[in-house]
Amino acid sequence: MISIIDYGMGNLRSVQKAFEQCGFAAEITGEPGKIEDAGAVVLPGVGAFGRAMAELESRELVEPILRTIRQGKPFLGICLGLHLLFEESSEFGLTKGLGVIPGRVVKFKTGLKVPHMGWNQVSFKSAIPFFRNVQSGSYFYFVHSYYVEPTDVSWVAATTDYGTDFCSAVARDNVVATQFHPEKSQK
Repeated sequence: MISIIDYGMGNLRSVQKAFEQCGFAAEITGEPGKIEDAGAVVLPGVGAFGRAMAELESRELVEPILRTIRQGKPFLGICLGLHLLFEESSEFGLTKGLGVIPGRVVKFKTGLKVPHMGWNQVSFKSAIPFFRNVQSGSYFYFVHSYYVEPTDVSWVAATTDYGTDFCSAVARDNVVATQFHPEKSQK
């Protein structure tokens, strides 16, 4: 069973429907025990970093997420779910994150319209089993004003250009996380 973490913020049903479309059973849950018992875990998210961390903490979901990752279970972060894996974010003041990935979350400072919203190309920097049938240069759907800056570049699995070349996916071992929304990006 795949557990999709419900912490009061996110596009939960669209993520669940995407897994069902691919033939996988996925359950939306905010129960720590169910998250820890799952075969794989997804941390989706839409909204502000600070509020999301506060929700994860108040619902006692931080430790189950970290244990799941440490145990080597497949883990997927989507959009804000990617951001939360980092050490800190500058969104609405400095806020500490889960600290799984060294680095920070910063706001776009380009002459382009922010938020970055719509379809854009993703260039894969390494082979990621999660995207084994997807060509580098494929288009994915984005909606975000902030992006991640890993201090350990070995985490960078894909980049996208939006006035600056930014990290649009990370991957290492059992952890994959994307800035774009795979559940809204069609096949």
